[in-house]
Amino acid sequence: MKKVYLILILGVLLLQTILAVNLNVEKLGSEEAMIFGLSEPAVFKLNVTNLGVTDNFSFYTFFGMGISPSDSVKIMSGESKEIELRISPRTDFDLKGNVIFSYFIQGSDKSEIEEKLTAKIINLKDALKIESNSIDPESSGASIHLENKVNFNFRNMSVNLASPFFDFKDTIELMPYEKKTFNIDLDKSSFSKITAGFYTVSADLDIKEVSAKISSPINFSEKEIISEERKRYGLIISTTTIKKINEGNVPADSNIFLSENIISRIFTSFSEEPAVVERSGFKVNYEWAKNLEPGETYEVDVKTNWIIPFIVIFLIVLTVVFVRKYSKTDLILRKNVSFINAKGGEFALRVMVNVEARRFVENVKVFDRLPPLVKVFEKFGGIIPKRFNKTKRVFEWELGNLDSGERRTFSYVIYSRVGVLGRFALPETFATFEREGKPKEVSSNKAFFLAEQKSE
Repeated sequence: MKKVYLILILGVLLLQTILAVNLNVEKLGSEEAMIFGLSEPAVFKLNVTNLGVTDNFSFYTFFGMGISPSDSVKIMSGESKEIELRISPRTDFDLKGNVIFSYFIQGSDKSEIEEKLTAKIINLKDALKIESNSIDPESSGASIHLENKVNFNFRNMSVNLASPFFDFKDTIELMPYEKKTFNIDLDKSSFSKITAGFYTVSADLDIKEVSAKISSPINFSEKEIISEERKRYGLIISTTTIKKINEGNVPADSNIFLSENIISRIFTSFSEEPAVVERSGFKVNYEWAKNLEPGETYEVDVKTNWIIPFIVIFLIVLTVVFVRKYSKTDLILRKNVSFINAKGGEFALRVMVNVEARRFVENVKVFDRLPPLVKVFEKFGGIIPKRFNKTKRVFEWELGNLDSGERRTFSYVIYSRVGVLGRFALPETFATFEREGKPKEVSSNKAFFLAEQKSE
């Protein structure tokens, strides 16, 4: 009887040995990470080989808040299957660094094996790294690199990049050990006054309930850039505006050069006196110099006033025209008027006419008309009129032929019993003559008298 019991016990033990979980578990990945404070699971890849009978196997652990796969996995006898084990970290204890924990694989008969895994639990800021290329003042873009240093997949992570040169936002997915590059457009006007050197680019990171901030130095490389703008406007008063702009990021010397000819320089003025003035032949060279900080401008206004030379030239031309016209005039008439005191208290004026021949002329006749409301005194000075047209009130003198340079003068007195106030104008005197058989006519200037008060 004892032998029967012993055989039964040995049979049960042998059956348990045959039915017990017999697996070979190989870990495929390495350095799996969990982000402290983040409920996202860490992913462990296992290669499980069933050395026993076909069975359904379940996975569980007391380390994490949850595990996947949650259902049992069927593995045939002798089969190898790759299992992706996802374990969510616990939030009820503060563990960081490399943490070793146990997990269990259980068969359908409740037999199980225990295995060990290592997870790297770190803060979000320690899982990522930011780097930047140098920024050139002439470049229109910047390249910022965000690197995932751990074996963890960051999904729907908000990234806000900030520096003195730009602000940039994006939402990304960052695979394990992936490096992502952000190519950011730059507005050069926004850093026109920033000097060369090292600055900081920071990244605000947000993924679900966890936030972090990381930073890195960014080099603003030295560049000396001096640009020039010239504007010219105006005709009579010509203005030239010269502007130097330091578009680089280091202090730089700026020089403004300008040349004027020896005539225009006489009428040219400057908003600021030049540092150097040099004469070279028919030109005068000017130079201004100033050290400019980044973003600083230096402006010089140069004005050339051509009004005075234009007036001088105009007067010269007018004089030349008048001289030429005068030199070509065959006969010249000049008429003058002056006030005289009459014994009877009448308003009286002496009218004098001068006749001058520039060239030999023939059959010279002079005509002068009396103004309204006046009478002529009977005495005439010089040549007596040949006739008087009472209807038209016109005197006529006949002078005959005049040689070149010959002059004739005659005068008469007009009076009025009615007083005159203001401007009293006399008509022009006309003359007709012949020159080389051709009839011609000239007139005198207009003569007038300004009376200040009425005569009594």
